[in-house]
Amino acid sequence: MKTHYTSRYAASPQDVKTYDTAKLRDEFLIDNLMEEDKINLVYSHYDRFITGSAVPTTSALKLESIDALKADYFLERRELGIINVGGAGTVTVDGTSYELKNKEALYVGRENKNVEFSSESASEPAMYYLNSTPAHKAFPIKKIGQDDVEVIQLGSPETANARTLRKYIVNSVVDVCQLQMGMTTLKSGSSWNTMPAHVHDRRMEVYFYFEVAEDQAVCHFMGQPQETRHIWMGNNQAVISPPWSIHSGSGTSSYSFIWGMAGENLDYGDMDHCKINELK
Repeated sequence: MKTHYTSRYAASPQDVKTYDTAKLRDEFLIDNLMEEDKINLVYSHYDRFITGSAVPTTSALKLESIDALKADYFLERRELGIINVGGAGTVTVDGTSYELKNKEALYVGRENKNVEFSSESASEPAMYYLNSTPAHKAFPIKKIGQDDVEVIQLGSPETANARTLRKYIVNSVVDVCQLQMGMTTLKSGSSWNTMPAHVHDRRMEVYFYFEVAEDQAVCHFMGQPQETRHIWMGNNQAVISPPWSIHSGSGTSSYSFIWGMAGENLDYGDMDHCKINELK
């Protein structure tokens, strides 16, 4: 079996105040993504959000159900978002193939039984980043290319947070139940993402950091606004952000990240901003 998964339970903000570095990383850091010839998944009890990756080389990888789902197949009651951050590849859903180049995405709705991942080249494999959430309705499959996304320019060089945000899987681009995914890229000379920080008690979020140089890192900040913590992160690592937590990072060099959300609503602007000078 090439599908591996672990479960993460929800943590109280009161408990997180007592965590040391190791405990914080054990609970929130996802550091086994993008392993070749494996599908690695983390099932979070925050909104039943699944974070994962699939990196096929010489043979295809099939998305199998896991024990936590108690389902005959993975998407029996779920929807799936896929963004390719590697070489060219193909995702085959119930016999129909969708070619995904680097930074192209695919939304797969509920009740699709067979999902397989393959790469065009074993030496430059596709690297599929996966987010999945429970779904109440079956929506059509849709490929989202770079020309299909909504693009927003945010921040400024003066505050070191100039960045380009691309909305891939959001309700203004594709019909979805609750999953939202997008990608943010920092501009040259900027280091901060999602600053000013915010929380949204109606939704949880996961950040996946990639295009981080081998000898560089991103410091991800989390926790309640007046009780913050940090996690140092490397390339192809993700971090779970509870609804009560801020989620913001600063890198020692340029980087990109994919954000994924799930929760009560699909209102991208539903967030409670935190004043920078009030963070602690």
